[in-house]
Amino acid sequence: MKALTLNGYDGLASLKIAEVATPEPGPNDVLVKVTAASVNPVDGKITRGYAGTSRPLPHVLGRDCAGTVAKLGSAVTGLKVGDEVYGVADPTRWGTHAEYAVCPAATLARKPAVLSEVDAASLPIAGLSAHAGIVTAGQLGRGQRVLIHAGAGGVGSFAVQHAKHIGAHVAATAGAKNVDFVRSLGADQVIDYTKGDFSKQIKDCDLVFDLIGGDVRYRSFPVLKAGGVISHISVPAMTQTPPRSDVAVKPAAVKYDTALLDEISKLVVSKAVKPTVTATYSLGDALKAYEHVMTGHARGKVMLSMH
Repeated sequence: MKALTLNGYDGLASLKIAEVATPEPGPNDVLVKVTAASVNPVDGKITRGYAGTSRPLPHVLGRDCAGTVAKLGSAVTGLKVGDEVYGVADPTRWGTHAEYAVCPAATLARKPAVLSEVDAASLPIAGLSAHAGIVTAGQLGRGQRVLIHAGAGGVGSFAVQHAKHIGAHVAATAGAKNVDFVRSLGADQVIDYTKGDFSKQIKDCDLVFDLIGGDVRYRSFPVLKAGGVISHISVPAMTQTPPRSDVAVKPAAVKYDTALLDEISKLVVSKAVKPTVTATYSLGDALKAYEHVMTGHARGKVMLSMH
């Protein structure tokens, strides 16, 4: 099969399109003929050595996808060859930036019929990450106030919509060119982080969903009520001493499973959340997709289509 392979850790120079063996599913796995896949920021970080350099090379990157079931592991029930699915691969073993990918059956769900393959493939990592930050760690409730950093990104754009659906007052930070986009997702307040300190423009939040980390987290403490929460996912740690002891800082552990993917499906089918795909590339142009994502300023989701 054709795949985008990682051959070292020198950034994009380590990536190349190559012919590799089609992977075989284990007993609890599914071989998916990939029709579309997300390019997530973590994929670009891995090319520079993020998450270690011990994986066997060449390695196929990519975490989530949509496609059709091509082959079932011997212990898999509930799916059949030809079913349309979407979900998450085990990134330590297989990636989705290829014509075929192996995914654990437990991290796949049926693709909603109303969604295109590209839109469906944009949802698993972004949707499950947003759910982890807003619901699981953040415990956001109706009538509460939340600040979401990087509201225009893949996770942030889902989180803004999900938080609004919950019934929260939603504020988000974004760059100047993305303010209108984030407002269109339902944010009640969009703070242009290029025009001054966000912490001076909002207060009394119950939750901050931190998708940036470092100094941004430190500057998020003043916007929270006593007993407020900062939830975060895979971002640089804060180097300063926390300025308050009455704020809880919680890593949002992302859970990948069929039941949660089905919850994401319901949000999208009911139109509470809409996919935010803003750029789609062919597998042959995958390097351009990576370049786009690695600017750090991609709006919504950047995708690969295998057609």
